[in-house]
Amino acid sequence: MTNMEAILEPLIRSPKFLGYVDELNDLRRREAQARERFRQTLDEDIRAEFINGEVMVQMTARDFHTTTVYNLARLLGTFVQMHRLGELRSEQALTGFTRNDYAPDICFWTPEKAAAITAKTTVYPVPDFIAEVLSPSTESRDRGVKLEDFAAHGVSEYWIIDPETRTIEQYLLQNGQYSAPLRISEGAICSTAIAGFEMDVNAAFDPQANLVALQKILAS
Repeated sequence: MTNMEAILEPLIRSPKFLGYVDELNDLRRREAQARERFRQTLDEDIRAEFINGEVMVQMTARDFHTTTVYNLARLLGTFVQMHRLGELRSEQALTGFTRNDYAPDICFWTPEKAAAITAKTTVYPVPDFIAEVLSPSTESRDRGVKLEDFAAHGVSEYWIIDPETRTIEQYLLQNGQYSAPLRISEGAICSTAIAGFEMDVNAAFDPQANLVALQKILAS
């Protein structure tokens, strides 16, 4: 018996089963309506996500969060553009999953998925690569619902970045699930989703290391 079957079995065997189905359908309908309102009323100056029926507004980020996102996006964006690997966005790209809408710190799409992105796109397709920089208000979601949802939707690579410990956790998708992460705090990290991209982990956190990594990309 699968985990899903084990969860559903008591409901299926209950004489109230049809009532539960009606309640779930009503919940799903109301959640879909709330998600549509979220998309229609979202202010482009406010970063927010829609997760499991709730609107999650992002709090103002601390400086080491902001600079880490900038450092990494500069390197990844430059590499992707130079080698014409697809499209990369940071922070304000709302990505639509089956149930939830996320605004990752950094996301990347291969050319096949990027072809669906136009100048008027407001909700982006599921990315091939996502990076999230941890903050106290988002860590539980980054390690919880997002980790599960990204794997379920085929995000082939997911980085969780901790600017306090200067560590990057690299999750790679295997058979529909993420393997145990590589935790890298020194040396090089190599992406599999962004073919050929490699950098010193310190380049995400240290301005001088970032400049050296950028120069290396530009010279390649």
